[in-house]
Amino acid sequence: MIVGTAGHIDHGKTTLVHALTGVDTDRLAAEKLRGISIELGYAYQPLADGGVLGFVDVPGHERFIHTMLAGAAGIDFALLVVAADDGVMPQTREHLNILDLLGIERGAVALTKIDRIEPERIAEVDRDLRRLLAETALAGAPVFPLSATGGQGVDALRMHLHEAARSMPQAKEAGGFRLAVDRSFTLKGAGTIVTGTVFAGRVEVGDELVVTPSGKPVRLRSLHVMNRPAQAGQAGQRCALNLAGVGKDEIARGDWIVSPRLHAPTARFDVRLTLSPQASAPLTHWAPVHLHLGAAHVMARVALLEGDSLASGDSARAQLVADRPLGALHGDRFILRDANARHTLGGGVVLDPDAPARKRKTPLRLAELAALGIADIAPRLRQLLELRGLDLDRLALHWNCKDPAVHLPHDSTRVRTGHETWAFSAAHWASLQDKLRADLAAFHERFPDELGPDAARARRMFLPTLSAAAFAALTEHLLAAGTLQRSGSWLHLPTHSVALTREEEALYQSIRPWLAESPFDPPWMRDLARMSGKDEGSMRRLLQKLARQGMLYQVVRDLFYLPESVARLAALVQELEHAAGETRAAEFRDRSGLSRKRAIQVLEFFDRVGYTRRVREAHRLRNADMFGRAEHAA
Repeated sequence: MIVGTAGHIDHGKTTLVHALTGVDTDRLAAEKLRGISIELGYAYQPLADGGVLGFVDVPGHERFIHTMLAGAAGIDFALLVVAADDGVMPQTREHLNILDLLGIERGAVALTKIDRIEPERIAEVDRDLRRLLAETALAGAPVFPLSATGGQGVDALRMHLHEAARSMPQAKEAGGFRLAVDRSFTLKGAGTIVTGTVFAGRVEVGDELVVTPSGKPVRLRSLHVMNRPAQAGQAGQRCALNLAGVGKDEIARGDWIVSPRLHAPTARFDVRLTLSPQASAPLTHWAPVHLHLGAAHVMARVALLEGDSLASGDSARAQLVADRPLGALHGDRFILRDANARHTLGGGVVLDPDAPARKRKTPLRLAELAALGIADIAPRLRQLLELRGLDLDRLALHWNCKDPAVHLPHDSTRVRTGHETWAFSAAHWASLQDKLRADLAAFHERFPDELGPDAARARRMFLPTLSAAAFAALTEHLLAAGTLQRSGSWLHLPTHSVALTREEEALYQSIRPWLAESPFDPPWMRDLARMSGKDEGSMRRLLQKLARQGMLYQVVRDLFYLPESVARLAALVQELEHAAGETRAAEFRDRSGLSRKRAIQVLEFFDRVGYTRRVREAHRLRNADMFGRAEHAA
């Protein structure tokens, strides 16, 4: 169990930790000289069952609230320290407010310095404390009057902490490893050391990890868990990681050490935000704030999603836009302070760590956020499935769970396309099929001379909110069922076809040999018009009609290829993909014999129709079956 102190400056937090553990957590010369805590302090105490009780001692001065917040991240048990002579003070209230906003429900109060005052004063402060706690998550927490210097009452508090540690549920190891870094330093002969609290998962010596948000890969060389050498650490423990592959200056407080699959830094995320009842004024839309999440501290803006202001004590959904990326996942707690870092404004919980920049206030989006606020994963998934399809790989990352599919309803539909796995409710999957067929029927009625749209255009026109991967799975399902047909890259209903007139058919048969004579470099439209004795307008209309029917492909304006020629060029892309994992213009030019300009035009055509996708200077295969398999084309 990890115990975090809280309370006003000079109320005896560090002295109490020393009395409980024998460890002086003030390690800096400046702290000893000034007699106040400036940085986080750490102490550990063995338990009778072999476990370890960890203490994080925080500064009490109002100027070091940001340090207190870094220490409070990930604690299990709050130890609120109040001096009996002073009673409740400003940082007593602010620290307690922070603990409440962080959702810390287990704790106790140490009423210190009772040797300095009369019993009547002790009773008075005790009553004040119980009234103060009554409106927080620590309501009913026990109060221990004691003197840390004289020893009176210290044993009773220590016994209570040990009993609380024994009764605390074991932290679950589920999910990938996440440690919030609160300190980074170098030890001679060891290298870079980082310390922090493990929020989730498990780690073992030798594991490959990543620093978030920088993306720096590291390896765990050795490990201390709760101040003891160990081979493995897990959620709910404080760990010191000896990392290979990184210098101490490349990791700072606020970074995360995570499993590689959890590296997903974000600067925009949707949250459930509660404004503190002690806030002096409503929070307005786009207000600048100090954001504290994990051990990180960044500036951010608050975009309110329900109204233009949030009153004290109220809760609402909002979007936080940070000035730089940080690590955040669903369920993470955060605190907001005002722009001058003088007052705690509120806090809340992350709902979606990958929030949209546009259409963030639509009824559908707000309904999604309401579903994301459900604590249990199974009903959360059911509610989301009623609204939209779900990218299960994305959810596994954002929720830090291995396989959310195990919680899906039995009647849901799962589809695998490429590297993505999607889930839909049975009703939603059926409605998507019905909509695509109905929209295609309307398209055929409106454009009877066109065979149909290509897949990319159809998605943009009919189902723009559906991802390209999910749309591909939908079309493949309908193609397999025979209720949809694809001719080349064009989608159409089986009942729809386009016929040429007798004159158009004759003209097509006359120009086809010229297109086939030089398959990779066919004549331009103007050359075909000249060679056939037709005007350019008539020739362009015919070629475009042939393209709409799937009998030709328009690669660029006024340049058309036969389907078999395109299939051969597509086969070259597959050969290059198989050999090098990608296609670049120079290699495609050499393989096809085209000019560099024409090679680029063909590759851009493949990108446009969805056969490939552009990745920086290369093109990656996206839909290998669009023009037939390579061996068939060859």
